[in-house]
Amino acid sequence: MEIFSYRATTGDGVISSGFIEAMDESAALERLKLSGVIPLEVRAQSSDKKKRFFVRSAKSDLPVFTTELSSLLGAGLPLDRSLSILAEIYEKGQMKQVVQSVVRALREGHSFSEALQRHPDVFPRLYINMVRAGEAGGVVNVVLEKLNEFLESSGELKSSIISAMVYPVILLVFGGGSVVFLLAYVLPKFTVIFKEMGTQLPFSTQVLLGISDFLLSYWWVLPAVAAGAWILFKNALRSAEGRHKVDAIKLLLLRDIITKIETARFCRTLGTLLQSGVPLLQAMSNAKDVIGNQVIASAIDAVSKGAREGKGIAEPLTASGVFPQLALSMVKVGEETGQLDVMMMKVASAYEKSLKSAIKRLISFMEPAMILLMGLVIGFIVISMLTAIFNITELPF
Repeated sequence: MEIFSYRATTGDGVISSGFIEAMDESAALERLKLSGVIPLEVRAQSSDKKKRFFVRSAKSDLPVFTTELSSLLGAGLPLDRSLSILAEIYEKGQMKQVVQSVVRALREGHSFSEALQRHPDVFPRLYINMVRAGEAGGVVNVVLEKLNEFLESSGELKSSIISAMVYPVILLVFGGGSVVFLLAYVLPKFTVIFKEMGTQLPFSTQVLLGISDFLLSYWWVLPAVAAGAWILFKNALRSAEGRHKVDAIKLLLLRDIITKIETARFCRTLGTLLQSGVPLLQAMSNAKDVIGNQVIASAIDAVSKGAREGKGIAEPLTASGVFPQLALSMVKVGEETGQLDVMMMKVASAYEKSLKSAIKRLISFMEPAMILLMGLVIGFIVISMLTAIFNITELPF
């Protein structure tokens, strides 16, 4: 059995919190529902402890906000009352202010989607468009459930990518730091000895000492060059042509991973929108906006054009040549059977799993490659120093 903390509300809007013992989170939710309250949040105590060490922004609270609002609406509470309850239970912070602003906008006569649109830094365009579609169909609570699933899947995918990159980054930082330490601190101590002996040093040692002298005398050049390169890179990304070129290079170097990322992202977004009742053309436009690579996004323009002409999306997607063959075959089957939304979600799930495997393979290659590279660099430094020392010991005295 595990201890969970919870926040819940009654139908009258009375907030309660406490602890409950259950086998898992699902069992805790069921126990709370059977007790006659509406669960807003259930969290293992260990998760609560971790949460205290981080400052959460409003955007990071979006999945929790969506889950809690969906629960309240599903229990039959009206939208304004549900939002008022959430505004009361949030601690002081950006999200509390955002929810209060949304409540004020609703009371001023604005729609829910219009109120969300005032906070584009918190609510993405996709989120707002899906809520707007839910308002048109009178199924905002259903749309929020779909959004909750979408945010959870996207968050899990992002977390898996970040987790996979932690070790290579640590390896690169500490390996690079070791090389800089040797060049900037250890080598200068030997330089004085070599100069006093006046012997002809091996070429490799001369190169090494030259690099060391450059680092000590002109260390400021490296951060200046890095800053300049970063500024040029950011300026290039601001223009459509520059970003297209950068994305083309990324696609050339990491085609397999980028293709799987964009396929999973596009299909999950389009499938979620279609399941929420958004028309195909509007869903295509919104799904295109979530694609990060501009080369692939440009190819999707032709797909939208084909859909407007009544060709569907399977044929134009095949003609674009940017998505894998398996995904195209599954989309074609979904279109022929009239279950495009369901098939899109299956494609997204399949490629999210495939992406995780591809990232693991890439990391499994990167780790030994980085270790070998650092070993070669440090080995070159050590051998160059030892060669010079051996030359000194051979001098006649």
